Amino acid sequence: MALSHAASRSNLLKPLASGFSFSSSFRRSFSSASDDSATLTVETSVPFTAHNCDEPSRSVQTSPKELLGFFRDMALMRRMEIAADSLYKAKLIRGFCHLYDGQEAVAVGMEAAITKKDAIITAYRDHCTFLGRGGTLLEVFAELMGRQAGCSRGKGGSMHFYKKDAAFYGGHGIVGAQVPLGCGVAFAQKYSKDETVTFALYGDGAANQGQLFEALNISALWDLPVILVCENNHYGMGTAEWRAAKSPAYYKRGDYVPGLKVDGMDALAVKQACKFAKEHALKNGPIILEMDTYRYHGHSMSDPGSTYRTRDEISGVRQERDPIERIRKLVLSYDLATEKELKDVEKEVRREVDEAIAQAKENPLPDPAELFTNVYVKGFGTESYGADRKEVRAVLP
Repeated sequence: MALSHAASRSNLLKPLASGFSFSSSFRRSFSSASDDSATLTVETSVPFTAHNCDEPSRSVQTSPKELLGFFRDMALMRRMEIAADSLYKAKLIRGFCHLYDGQEAVAVGMEAAITKKDAIITAYRDHCTFLGRGGTLLEVFAELMGRQAGCSRGKGGSMHFYKKDAAFYGGHGIVGAQVPLGCGVAFAQKYSKDETVTFALYGDGAANQGQLFEALNISALWDLPVILVCENNHYGMGTAEWRAAKSPAYYKRGDYVPGLKVDGMDALAVKQACKFAKEHALKNGPIILEMDTYRYHGHSMSDPGSTYRTRDEISGVRQERDPIERIRKLVLSYDLATEKELKDVEKEVRREVDEAIAQAKENPLPDPAELFTNVYVKGFGTESYGADRKEVRAVLP
């Protein structure tokens, strides 16, 4: 999809609601739990576009429980990121901070299609991905504020979230560097024959990195179970994709590797694509997914996000393509909840976020001795001494 001056706005604002197609007449009350597992079939708003592979079906199987879960999870992610914005402006969060609001459908849709044994590795816009992997709000805000209870013990900050027990191998600050690492995780998975895959996420700004193509080449040679996910939010920092890439059809960039373009603002489309990609990768090796998405905030907290795009563009995407509003419309169309009940969910989410922030503020800073941990594989940092320098001792403050 070329983001030319004329075409970029119309492509970004393709409405999701107009594509609704409900093939079930199921209706239920929000308060009734008896039909939570009933099957609903929803058609994706726009077709998938494939490169060197078949397209998955546009008809996606879901349930009331899943739709209501999507709504709550995305509302929680949205509120968390908005709160992080406020904390940063209050100088309670320092350093770099990249927010994910607008892109929540990618995180929840991907999780719905895989298990916690499947691995995910991403760049520095990682808060919501960590939450989707099972991380807690306290771990998020404590890490953002550099506290002991953070997911990286307060030493990683916004860009370096981590959750090994859920196979989340981090946020990474070097553009594109996580992709070769993700391919390495997939190599270990194939070697172990455990029938799991790795999702290596990167942005359109990293799509021109040479290391990405080098890693993809060796992964294709070895048929590694890796899915490269380009979260195309259309701006690499402040540079529009059409200014940075001669061919911004990122799902085709693999050449010999199959690819799929997905509406990344549609959680159900993301779920369907990730399910398809996992099955493909286990049988045939790498595949590229291009998630057509959008971020509402600037690239980072130092970027107002309005110097290289218009406020009308941002508000237009919010009105026409917002992932939370799409799920809200689905829930209301199926009578799964009332407007008031959904508002109550949002109020509950706000309360949870506020409570987690309060707890994180009370959490202590890391002990100075933590400077010496996680430096070497064993020990707390060692010093060699003696005439032959063969004796070592741990050094702590």
